[in-house]
Amino acid sequence: MAAKRTTFDKLQRERAKKAKAAAKRERRLDRSDRPDDGERPSAVGTVTQAELLQRIQALHARYENEEVEFEQFEEEKEELLALLAALPSD
Repeated sequence: MAAKRTTFDKLQRERAKKAKAAAKRERRLDRSDRPDDGERPSAVGTVTQAELLQRIQALHARYENEEVEFEQFEEEKEELLALLAALPSD
């Protein structure tokens, strides 16, 4: 008897759950990274290139330390790279 495969709907639910968790984690990081002395960016959700590069570096470090699974690593990396690509070039 063949082993049952995971259904497509289940995979979609798992991906949605991971995406939601990643977004929540990013919001938490944004809140903890905010400067308290009035040096906040002018727009809410504005992220600098340096901050994104630091997050990517931290993500790679977490993956190398086996704190993050490969799938989660890839998803977060794609999100961060998309944010980086969306930044206006100076």
